[in-house]
Formats: sequence, structure tokens, C-alpha cells
Amino acid sequence: MKILYTNFHRGDGGGHTTYILSLARELSGAHEIVIAAPRGSRLFESAVALPGVRTMPHEFKGGLLKTLLGLRRLRAFLRREQFDIIHVNGAADHRACMFAVAGSGAWRPVLVYSQHSDRLSRSLGALARAKLATDHVICVCDHTRKKLVESYFSGCRLHVIRNGVDLDRFVPPSREERMTAKCCWIPTHLAGRLVVGSNAGTAEYKNWPDMVEAVSLLPAVLRSQVVVLIAGVLPSDAQRARVEALNMRNSVVFTGLLDDVRSFLAALDVGFVVSSKIETISFACREMMAMGIPVIVSDAGGLPENVDNGHDGWIVPIQDPQAIASVLTKVLESPTDLVSMGLRARQKAVQEFSIGSFVSSTQEVYLRGKASSRKSTWIVRPD
Repeated sequence: MKILYTNFHRGDGGGHTTYILSLARELSGAHEIVIAAPRGSRLFESAVALPGVRTMPHEFKGGLLKTLLGLRRLRAFLRREQFDIIHVNGAADHRACMFAVAGSGAWRPVLVYSQHSDRLSRSLGALARAKLATDHVICVCDHTRKKLVESYFSGCRLHVIRNGVDLDRFVPPSREERMTAKCCWIPTHLAGRLVVGSNAGTAEYKNWPDMVEAVSLLPAVLRSQVVVLIAGVLPSDAQRARVEALNMRNSVVFTGLLDDVRSFLAALDVGFVVSSKIETISFACREMMAMGIPVIVSDAGGLPENVDNGHDGWIVPIQDPQAIASVLTKVLESPTDLVSMGLRARQKAVQEFSIGSFVSSTQEVYLRGKASSRKSTWIVRPD
């Protein structure tokens, strides 16, 4: 098959980028893969380096004139390439592809849409995309499917395919690797502390300052035993001000964006993803668990679907630093429990987070779409 992946993000792209790169890496040996994304984005720059993958620089957002010129260029590109599958990953690239393939005539690509967040539009544009330009929808968790059932996309073919991680890359570190990682990422004056961290990013909705506040709420004797480690875009001035206001500046370490998070994750004793909205299944959570790290997650979106509370991680209410502090207190009182919880987190990942299952299930959607497609105008036929 000839498959086009699209994404509108100009910067890091977070889970969208990880999602597309994971599929492209695994499928490029058997299929012809092209990725269309803004030049300079993490997705585009990473895709350029992937063997067997072609790239097409394209801006899916912009002013009216830029958008019209972009659509003309995209339309010519799609007609020339004649893709079997176009897999879109956001409203902007979905909308652009809808207009670009309108009236395609004999050529009819199968359009697959992945819903990566729990934000669902009730606009006329969303209605048009659902009714006129969607053959299959991939929901990355049960929470997403439940939301989509109540949306304009309810009449589309909905498939729950949870994100998978490469279990051969994300493996529990040895004791020596863990100690090396801690020396690398933790300043000397903070050495020996419980390392609580996250590679989920620093966007506002990720609510990572709630973890900082939770640590600040601990009694002094416990607070001095914890360091918070954050990977992602460096925080804004407002976020740094909150850390300062909590008097936690000397207990929080920011690494910036990382090309490879495995060394960072090897330094963690406890992971966290405590988002307040938008969140679905979280690649970051699954990567941490695959490396044998129990994770604290908020009861937001699909995050609770990753964790068995108290068994391989913890589930806390949204925006509740006190609840997080209670978990940290228990961890500090019984730190040896982290070993068994970490083993169970890895076991959960092996059983449920396989990239092989993720890729094969996605490929099955493509094959079903291709088998049922018709050489006609673009129209959705619900199951």
C-alpha cells in the first residue's frame, strides 16, 4: 500500500509525532510511506532521517491566501501520488485533505482519522469532515471512543487501538545504568533523593506544577527527600514563577527537550502524568511503565486505562496536589514497594503496550478500508 501520514503541528507535536513516527518505522519495510508536515517541525525533521520514508513539507495552518495556495499544492501532490491510504491526525490536516481530494473522480483514497485528544468540535467543519471525508476513525483509548459516540463521528467506523511502545527500546535499566543516569541528570546537592519525574511535556494542561506543589505540601523532613525532574520544552515565565512561589526552585530540575528520553527515564523512581484535560492514553505514561517505573496518573481522559491503582501505579483526582502528596508520603514510608510495583508496571507493558499489536491493528484498519473502498465520490458508509 501507499500510505500518507499528515500532521499540522509546527513544533514538537508531542504524542502526535511519536504516533506517526512509530507507525512509519514499523510499516516502511512493507509499504510506501510518505509523511507531510510543516518544515522544521520535530515530525518532519525526524521523518527525513527515517530510511525508506519520504517527506513532503506542508503547512496545514495559515491565512486565507496561504491556505488556498497550500490546498492547490496539496491537491496536485495527492493527485500525482495516488495514495491508497491517507491517515490524518488533527482537524487542520483532516480539513485540508478533505478539500484537496474533493471530486477525485476515479481515484478514491481511504481516509483514516486518529482522534488524539478528548476535545471534540461541534462546528459545521467537524460535521463535514465526519460525513464527507472519513472512512475509519482510530480511537486511542476507550475514553476517546465514548466521546466520539456522542459526536458527529458516531456514524463512522470506530476502532479502539491503544498506542504501543517499542518494548525492546524501552526496557528497565540495570542497577548500574540507573545509577549512571541519576548522576547525569541529578545535581550533586540533590543526590540520594527520590526522583519523581515526567517526560509528558510542559504544556499548561499537563499540570506538572501540581506535582511541584504536592512536594511542597510534604512535611519538611519528607520534602527534603524528593527531587522533581521534568523533560520537555522549558517552562514559561509564569510556570517558573509558580515554582518560585512554592519555594521549590532548588528541588526541580528541567532538562529541556530530549531526542532520546531513555537515559532520563532510567533516572526516575516514580513517574507522573497529571493532566487536567485533553489527555488520552499518553505515550509518556506507557514508556515509563515499559521501563519498570510505576506512574502517578490523574483521573483525566484515558490515563486511568494504563494503571491498576495501587498495583503498578496510582490514580489521583484531577488538580489535587494534596492527593498526590498522600501518594508520595506512602512511597517515602515504604520505598521498597517501588521495586515490586515497577516489575508489575513492566509486566503490564509487555502484556498490553506492544508496538506489534498497535501496528498490526492499525494496518488491519487500512486493509479493511482498502477492501471496502469504491471507485466513486467520497462518501462514508457506516458499518
